[in-house]
Amino acid sequence: MLDNSSKLGETGIYANNTILIDTRAGWVRYAASASIPPRPIPSPEQSGELVVLTHNGPTTYFEGADGKPSGFEYDLVTLFAQQYGYKVRFVEADNLNDLFNLLSQHQAHFAAAGLSALDSRKTRFQFGSPYLTVKQQIIYNTAEDKPKNFNDLKNLRVEVVAGTSHVETLRKVAAKVPGLHWTEMQAKWDEESLERLSRGEVDAVLVDSNEFDIARKFYTNLDVAFEVPQADQLAWAFPKISDPVLYKQTQQFFQQISHDGTLKRIIDRYYGHADRLEEADVAGFLDKMHSVLPKFRKFFQEAQTLTGIDWRLIAAIGYQESHWDPYATSPTGVRGLMMMTTDTADRMGVNDRLDARQSILGGARYLAMLIDQMPLKIEEPDRTWMALAAYNQGQGHLEDARVLAQRRKLNPAAWCDIKQTMPLLASSAHHSTVKHGFCRGGEAVVFVENIRTYYDILLKYEQPFKPLLMSKND
Repeated sequence: MLDNSSKLGETGIYANNTILIDTRAGWVRYAASASIPPRPIPSPEQSGELVVLTHNGPTTYFEGADGKPSGFEYDLVTLFAQQYGYKVRFVEADNLNDLFNLLSQHQAHFAAAGLSALDSRKTRFQFGSPYLTVKQQIIYNTAEDKPKNFNDLKNLRVEVVAGTSHVETLRKVAAKVPGLHWTEMQAKWDEESLERLSRGEVDAVLVDSNEFDIARKFYTNLDVAFEVPQADQLAWAFPKISDPVLYKQTQQFFQQISHDGTLKRIIDRYYGHADRLEEADVAGFLDKMHSVLPKFRKFFQEAQTLTGIDWRLIAAIGYQESHWDPYATSPTGVRGLMMMTTDTADRMGVNDRLDARQSILGGARYLAMLIDQMPLKIEEPDRTWMALAAYNQGQGHLEDARVLAQRRKLNPAAWCDIKQTMPLLASSAHHSTVKHGFCRGGEAVVFVENIRTYYDILLKYEQPFKPLLMSKND
């Protein structure tokens, strides 16, 4: 995805045949290396540049919906670099072996790639502060019998990604479970194995829980069979002898973001909505994405042109509201594809709520207005998630939830904290103490988290919309 010839800058071929392709986007791809060790890169204090190893994947580093770099590890690294005034250059390795080889040769300052801090790896590398705890999970195809333990895997086709912590786990298990066999696949990350499992080409795969949390919404026929009891901690990996100043800075950084809630917000951004929907919900969405969405795609794209909001997010709202049914009506009189009240429709200039185009454009305008009304200190994506909560329950109730968050010494500008206080507004012990009283705040949380999941699915399967610019002669 990141090999875009329009972004190519300089290509350097070094004495050891290492090929690095530098781009304006600030990342490089490792291609090959020979036996002659390269010269270690200078410290970031000397060069001002932080060189970070990673790999392309949804839990690490990828191109976002806006065409810009994104990902859990990307967010952490860029935030760290901003704090200490470093310029960042990401080096994308093709596989874990290449990543560890480059790190051991001091061709990067550290690796941020969702790496488990295993004891076996600590003999070669130094690990920083852990930032996420994960479990290793055996995933199976629900069309087949569910394995209950490793003994049930002995006659099955088991697959893992080569070089991962999962290989080490299976080697330990095999010492106690004779006859357990597996295939080590050369891949960048676990979704390639999950894709093969979904197609029935293998019987089980071993992956980290955070990887499956992200991927499971795309594979409705996969589920967790069982977990490995011991949890793993993810951390940045450094060369065994690393820059002590940089290492101390990263330790201080993680201590700070753990204390001030920043780490919690970044985790919520990528994983907070991952397990909200049931299999049937996702399967129904995928079916309607192919059968119903094409009828209304042009209206959602028109709404993007009107408001600047990604058409796929507007479509996700429409599905959550009505399953893309332009004639939907609730018992309370809310109607149309975007399920608008009479007052909101009048305010947005919608004359016929059952007209799909009017409903979609009106709903998009309403969301854009709510986003604009959010306090400036609320940043994206929290700004949009809170606007969606207000779309569902009203701006006043959202403000009440923010008041409750402040009282509880939570962050009123962070959605991960607001979704803790919003449900409290259904309780008289809480809603009696705020301005706007009772609301079904739990419904707003479900509303937002479902939309986040639908939006993720649309980002994977539907192309972004880029309106054609009118020429000067038009």
